[in-house]
Amino acid sequence: MLMIWSALPAFSQADSARRARTVAPRPQTHKVTADSLHVADSLRRVADSAKAALPRVNPYDTVLQQLARTNRYLQAANKTPQYDINPLRIDPGQDWLVYLVGGVLLLLGVIRTAYLKYFSDLFRAFFNPTLSQRQLKDQLSQSPFPNFVLNFFFAISMGLYLYLLMYRLNYPTNAIAWMLIPGLMLLVGIIYLVKFVVLRFCGWLFGNEELIDAYVFILYLINKVLGIMLAPFLVILAFCTPEIAGTSLYISIFFIVLLVVYRYVRSYSLIRQYLSFSKLHFFLYLCAFEVVPVLIITKVLLLWLTGNP
Repeated sequence: MLMIWSALPAFSQADSARRARTVAPRPQTHKVTADSLHVADSLRRVADSAKAALPRVNPYDTVLQQLARTNRYLQAANKTPQYDINPLRIDPGQDWLVYLVGGVLLLLGVIRTAYLKYFSDLFRAFFNPTLSQRQLKDQLSQSPFPNFVLNFFFAISMGLYLYLLMYRLNYPTNAIAWMLIPGLMLLVGIIYLVKFVVLRFCGWLFGNEELIDAYVFILYLINKVLGIMLAPFLVILAFCTPEIAGTSLYISIFFIVLLVVYRYVRSYSLIRQYLSFSKLHFFLYLCAFEVVPVLIITKVLLLWLTGNP
């Protein structure tokens, strides 16, 4: 009994030492718990990133996909694809032509807006020869500024038309366009100014000022209408394809010839009221003062542009 009693403190110390050894690894248990929490946090972050990477389904896209699957007009499974390939357009480097043609159209719009009544009287005088000689002639003659502005517009429109005509006929006009276009406009203006001065001088010289006044009115009336009529053809000749531009070129020439013939018909009927002459004399006048100067000017321009005799 004494031996057992004396051995109890030893057993208790050994048991305390064992418990101390058993409780000592607790920090290792705490480390395992921290690692587990770190792994769990990493897994949660990976799950959140995977959830965020998933695409959001839009109800509108779902409806369109279902429509594409069910509608037979939208199914392209057994259909051959067709490709719409446009040819590459070569840039001619003529952006300035856009601004030039736009400026001409803008000038015409400003003139028409500012002088709307003059425009209506102008076309009434053009389509009604009898009325123009009696009533509208005096009304149009009493508006000198719009009369001058439309004559100025005719010179601009005809000069630009002649340039586009040479451009479509493949004359070398690109290098001297900045000089050729103002030159053609100035040439048209000088021709009709000289013609006006010569006609006025002949009327004063031969004492037929009333006849010359009526003839000048018809001449410049047709010119104003021609300048307005050429405006849409300027756009077509400047920007359309060669096929469309070629067709519109012949149409414009047809209208120009028609207006020139109409001018001579009206002039002949007017002159017959004042003078008595034969048709042969009138034909000689047309050849000497109308046709020959135009042919000479055309020949000079071709020699200047091409250098060929």
